[in-house]
Amino acid sequence: MGLLDGIAGPSDLRELDGNQLTQLAAEIRERLVSAVATHGGHLGPNLGVVELTLAIHRVFDSPRDRILFDTGHQAYVHKMVTGRAADFERLRQEGGLSGYPSRAESDHDTIENSHASTSLSYADGLAKAYEVRGEHRHVVAVIGDGALTGGMAWEALNTIAAGKDRPLVVVVNDNGRSYARTAGGLAARLAETRTHPRYETTLSTIKRRLTGVRVVGPPTYGALHAVKRGLKDAIAPQGLFEDLGLKYVGPVDGHDRPAVERALDQAKKFDGPVLVHVVTEKGHGYARAVAHEVDQMHQSYPFDPDTGESLATPETTWTQVFRDEIAVVAAERDDIVGITAAMLQPTGLDAFADKFPDRVFDVGIAEQHAVASAAGLALGGIHPVVAIYATFLNRAFDQTLLDVALHGCGVTFVLDRAGITGDDGPSHNGVWDLSILSIVPSMRVAAPRDGARLRELLREAVAVNDAPTAVRFPKGPVPADVEALDTVDGIDVMSRTGPDQAVDGVVIMAAGAMVQVAVDAARLLGDEGVAVTVVDPRWVLPVASAVVDLARHHALVVTVEDHGRAGGFGAAVTAALVDAGVDTPVVVCAVPQEFLSHARPAVLRARVGLTPEAIAGAIRAAVH
Repeated sequence: MGLLDGIAGPSDLRELDGNQLTQLAAEIRERLVSAVATHGGHLGPNLGVVELTLAIHRVFDSPRDRILFDTGHQAYVHKMVTGRAADFERLRQEGGLSGYPSRAESDHDTIENSHASTSLSYADGLAKAYEVRGEHRHVVAVIGDGALTGGMAWEALNTIAAGKDRPLVVVVNDNGRSYARTAGGLAARLAETRTHPRYETTLSTIKRRLTGVRVVGPPTYGALHAVKRGLKDAIAPQGLFEDLGLKYVGPVDGHDRPAVERALDQAKKFDGPVLVHVVTEKGHGYARAVAHEVDQMHQSYPFDPDTGESLATPETTWTQVFRDEIAVVAAERDDIVGITAAMLQPTGLDAFADKFPDRVFDVGIAEQHAVASAAGLALGGIHPVVAIYATFLNRAFDQTLLDVALHGCGVTFVLDRAGITGDDGPSHNGVWDLSILSIVPSMRVAAPRDGARLRELLREAVAVNDAPTAVRFPKGPVPADVEALDTVDGIDVMSRTGPDQAVDGVVIMAAGAMVQVAVDAARLLGDEGVAVTVVDPRWVLPVASAVVDLARHHALVVTVEDHGRAGGFGAAVTAALVDAGVDTPVVVCAVPQEFLSHARPAVLRARVGLTPEAIAGAIRAAVH
């Protein structure tokens, strides 16, 4: 048995000597590669924080001292050294280890919100709570340079700096990346620090000479590393943070564990707010991750650990369909621009950017700014396409409502990962976007059922220049195109099963990717003699008058959507029928208003009743 399997908690780390800690770091990296290669997950970020995490847990006393990880995707090492290393055999599997911190798993996990730039606000609140309660406990927040591009992080830093006696340590894990390279002015400033030859040469010279002096050397170097203001005033971001009132320590080589421990120990002794700047390499220790230029294996699907090659069968995804089409649309219209919040490749704007680099803007992890900036672009005669994960739209609701819609701005939102995404846990499921957008005046939302409809609806969306539009689609492979039997007032009729339809029939109104599920449910009922028509409204919000007319001529309406019940498509249809005085009963098949634990999307859909069999069962119960 290696050292890792003998680590029951952070206190065990303090019993290890330097050689053992080096061996442990190697075992952790080996376990990381093995687990992610088998189950998928976040590899690059965790490989980069091995020594940093060991140092944090050796200097601070978790769980009494609270350790927070911004976003949380880099917390695998933290999980391993808090007694969960053996559980990585079931990483991101149903009933197994979450891919993010989880309070249900361990007292060492404090927060599990996997949206970026929030950790410093949590830390500020915790530090204040301990002060009010009269408890002397350190709070450590680990945040990446990518998350520092989010405005919320700077709002928190402004407040943290005012708490002069609160023992709060901000650790900036500076690897120059979020998914891809970090964008913006702050990123450029930090990059200067990482790469400046005068800094590296001078620091190396000081370290070499001072560490050769007995007794005095290493402690003196440790102090000089933190206070050499003359050198860092010119090239490091010390002034940037100290002007806010924060003490600054660094930059420190994040893979030199003893150096990181010295910096953290110094920060701990300040007993007030201090920022420790740690420079790391994403993917460190696994050459294939470091060499992966796109995102250094930020999030990987199962792969061959020897080659780094994916084991998944290549399939065309929804994102790829959007990626290809938006590049074509951009070539046809020079007023189209793209906006991404630090997710150029994941949201499919990279092909657009390759062709027209001056027309795609990466604003960093700053969704609020992205949407308000889009409003400005629209006011200037440009049509912005904001490509974003559906779950992250939550962060920019105010801007969507009052900056875009209120001003009648033609902005198109492309909402990737809409619906149940599964493996990444509750915060990544895109099941709130319709609830948000349904209350935005003039907003129109499309839900394509296949790739052909995605291309069609995207073009229809960007043709609207006086109001906001949105196109939502799920994660994963795109299904084969399914043509409609007929189209009635813009509504696609997908199937008719059972006896000839009359007023006693059932109409299933399915949104987006749920269309095929609804067709399969109708087939089951048709075999039992139940007359069922399945329609795809294409544009799900606002509810079209044709949808109301269909409901008026059927005995039962069933809505099917991969979204939450409250404020979703079914709720909108129900309200529209009430407003029109149509008393046809409605059965809403949707995701319950709860946080879903991590599991495969198919498992979660079965759990919440979004399978053909479950939908058919709900219709049988209503009919009988």
